[in-house]
Amino acid sequence: MKPDTPLTTRLHFQDADAFYECLLDAHQGLSREESELLNARLILLMANQLGDTVVLKACITAARKT
Repeated sequence: MKPDTPLTTRLHFQDADAFYECLLDAHQGLSREESELLNARLILLMANQLGDTVVLKACITAARKT
């Protein structure tokens, strides 16, 4: 299934640098396993906010291609 609208793969939020910095800070001092678990929890929280399985699957497919 394809989403009704194409996925936005271009920068779509105002302060990408602040987001990246926040993400790096969240991983500071974590082991690789802890970092992977943090990423998994973050993905699940974001997917829950998205709330659309079709779009989520399209995002996963797009992420695997980049």
